Amino acid sequence: MRILIVEDELKIAQSVAAALVAANYTVDAVSDGEEAWFRGDTENYDLVILDLGLPKMDGLSVLKRWRTAERTMPVLVLTARGAWMERVEGIDAGADDYLVKPFQIEELIARVRALIRRSVGQGSALLTAGGLAVDTRQMRIQMGGVPVAVSPLEYRLISYLIHHKGRVVPPTELIGHLYGDDDARDANALEAVVTRLRKKLGQDLIETRRGFGYIVSDLRA
Repeated sequence: MRILIVEDELKIAQSVAAALVAANYTVDAVSDGEEAWFRGDTENYDLVILDLGLPKMDGLSVLKRWRTAERTMPVLVLTARGAWMERVEGIDAGADDYLVKPFQIEELIARVRALIRRSVGQGSALLTAGGLAVDTRQMRIQMGGVPVAVSPLEYRLISYLIHHKGRVVPPTELIGHLYGDDDARDANALEAVVTRLRKKLGQDLIETRRGFGYIVSDLRA
């Protein structure tokens, strides 16, 4: 899962980014509204964490431009304590949730998980497909009730596929959501990760649709 942090307070941005990386998310961060608008308009994110008080372009204007352009990624707005009108305006402009500063990192992570699940029609923190179970709170995987050890990259890949269970995900989409800006993005590397997961979870769980991408579904339980 790939998240964009839009925050001009460096310490807050660094703290949030570190927590999200520790929770196995891929993170990009920008510090002004113009860059935020461009990144959100040209790249695909699973969620955006958006501060409203930004240089160059305020967060509310950024959000309105995204929604006008039919960019539908979930947006979690950060607001100052007591700024209730900002929260109302943010929600009216298309925000999906808000969090008041100062906030607890644990609450932010919980809201991020919930927003991403809801955006793909998943209600529970425990996602299942056939014999596979992915606990998004504990970042743990079981297959047939047996715990399976996976690397962070393997977890991000299977987590993305099970969040989009039943849909064929193109390799380019997977690569875009698994890797950060500074990471290598290579189809062969992606296939290597899929191969390792098949060895751990069974050959039939992740199906390849030649020319289209990968899919996890209940049909192969």
